[in-house]
Amino acid sequence: MTSGFLRRYSAWLMMAPAVLLLAAFFIWPVLDLVRISFEHRDGAFGHYQRVFERPAYVLVLERTFLVSALTVVICAVIAWPVAWRLATASKTGKLVILAVILIPFWTNLLVLCYGWLIILSPTGTLNAALTGIGLIDGPLPLSGNMAGVLIGMVQTMLPYMVLPIAANMARIDPRIPQAARSLGAPPLQVFLRTWLPLTMSGVIAGSLLVFIMCIGFFIIPAILGGTRDIFIAQLIEMNINKVLNWGFAAALSTVVLVTTLVLYVVGVRWFGVDALWGRQ
Repeated sequence: MTSGFLRRYSAWLMMAPAVLLLAAFFIWPVLDLVRISFEHRDGAFGHYQRVFERPAYVLVLERTFLVSALTVVICAVIAWPVAWRLATASKTGKLVILAVILIPFWTNLLVLCYGWLIILSPTGTLNAALTGIGLIDGPLPLSGNMAGVLIGMVQTMLPYMVLPIAANMARIDPRIPQAARSLGAPPLQVFLRTWLPLTMSGVIAGSLLVFIMCIGFFIIPAILGGTRDIFIAQLIEMNINKVLNWGFAAALSTVVLVTTLVLYVVGVRWFGVDALWGRQ
């Protein structure tokens, strides 16, 4: 009887330590965070009313979501041709492209941010080069604002867009676009009728991943964006470490959490992004 029980539930028993660790160090803290967000002297939704009724906080949310969405669009435009070249290159070419993609991906985020700060600052490398060749008369404001944040986010998030699209492209039967070309379709039609629809699940998966990670960014906005135009992660940190309003910080964190869950459900339910990981 014992051996039969072990055979029947062996998979669950092997998963039990990981499930317990996940419950103890992730699920329970997150649930406790959500609970704290509903503790307010004016009612359970007092913190949430403050988030969505104060213009300053609404502006922070709008700025966070807008810059995250722009990052998604720019990454998608840049990543698609890179992913196509990665999927269609030779073995040596794939190794070279992967190295170019992954070396910045493996670099410490603080190092990347300060590197961009040196490049984008008014006296930095880029402005000095543009001024030296006469393209601009004065330095461009590329750091300490949303332009710097957008540049840093795009460079950091690009691998998260390239790799899902390339994985999707690797599963496409090359005879499909070949058939379209053999039937006389011009290159634009081949792209619009074959490549684009067949890679849409990879684009959506990468877009969801990039957007979800961008709305929680702290280091890039803090270093490249300055102190005036803050993001939601900076607002959470300020309420935890400076204002000591943990309930309001918990409400802001819950807004990010709910946004993440909703985007994931929408992606799986209506766009089938789980097909990228093998669902048939």
